[in-house]
Amino acid sequence: MAVCASAISRTAIAAPQTCPLSGELTADVVIVGGGFTGLSAALHLAEAGRSVVVLEGAEIGFGRGRNVGLINAGMWVIPDDLPGELGDIHGERLLQLLGDCPQVVMSIIDKHGIECELQRNGTLHCVVGKSGLAEITERARQWQKRGAPVELLDAAETATRIGTTAYTGALLDRRAGTLQPLTYVRGLAHAALRAGAVLHTGSPVLSCVPERTGWKVITVSGSVCAEWVVVASDAYSKGPWAKVRREQVHLPYFNLATRPLPSELQSSILPGREGAWDTKEILSSFRMDKAGRLIVGSVGALRNSGTAIHVGWAKRALARLFPRLGPIEFEYEWHGKIDMTDNALPRFHRFERNIGGFSGYSGRGIAPGTVFGQILARHILGELQEVDLPLPITDVSEQPFRIIKESYYEVGAQIAHFAGGRF
Repeated sequence: MAVCASAISRTAIAAPQTCPLSGELTADVVIVGGGFTGLSAALHLAEAGRSVVVLEGAEIGFGRGRNVGLINAGMWVIPDDLPGELGDIHGERLLQLLGDCPQVVMSIIDKHGIECELQRNGTLHCVVGKSGLAEITERARQWQKRGAPVELLDAAETATRIGTTAYTGALLDRRAGTLQPLTYVRGLAHAALRAGAVLHTGSPVLSCVPERTGWKVITVSGSVCAEWVVVASDAYSKGPWAKVRREQVHLPYFNLATRPLPSELQSSILPGREGAWDTKEILSSFRMDKAGRLIVGSVGALRNSGTAIHVGWAKRALARLFPRLGPIEFEYEWHGKIDMTDNALPRFHRFERNIGGFSGYSGRGIAPGTVFGQILARHILGELQEVDLPLPITDVSEQPFRIIKESYYEVGAQIAHFAGGRF
């Protein structure tokens, strides 16, 4: 399915009233993409007094609103590997930034009063098998030596926090948390508008041409002239920056939400309201929302034969994890996509003079996306030079066999889930 407006959007706040761009506008900055990065950049630029126009091709939260809802610190790459991937300067700089990301998100939510079901109690990376235990033990060691508030839990403590004995341990990251992703991104849009930004939805960019004083960004029914252009369309990039999409392999990911659970079950399953995911290669995630719905997710797309297969797998998996749930019915369902780069690290691209953007969050969109938007605003404001950014400038390079890989992941997830549970 495409957007699933009938699913996650029913539990979200209303999006601001917007319309497609019509006519010609002038601004200091035009931002292409109304997700976490674009709206964070717009908010911080508008608060600093800059005139900003955001052009969103579809609607607010069209892509990032289908996120799992985990506010994670760090990336998939374990901390000690970052300097090897990016060099000592950028590696350590990115580590520090990513470690602090959840707190930045929570501070923005507090400052702007975004009622997005924020939970500040951390996340649990749950152990499956010996290899899973080795992975999180090493992650814990590497983060702890950097002073991060992470803790390796034994099987008993894990069972208490989750409500199941299925896992032999977990890594508790107290920096992290959960939220309702669509409400959060819509909340950023409301905050940006209050700060003075202009936001147009249904306005995909067709072209970008140089002007004497900057750039002219053209849509089907209008244009914006600006000195700076922020490319924040990421996994949904089309038009003049479609090559950003080709740099990524898209991994489909679905979520299914139960009906609100009885109070006695809500108090015994994730009683601390941590978000959780496991160490399996075909990973699974789960969290509890404000209304007491248990939301379970995994790799796969809810379309064609995948819908019945993944829903059936989720019912079996939850029944094994929490047999006291009884018959399981899902109230909401949706899926989105994770944009994976070849090394699971984000990119910073400068496409032309005063045109650039971050992309490729590889499943960690909420916190890094928000902070990278803030970083872009600071760069445009002159507070950070390119040499001070958390990532080096790189060229866009298309991933080989991208379409084949994407088909493989979607079909492979169906085969795995048809065969049995992956918890």
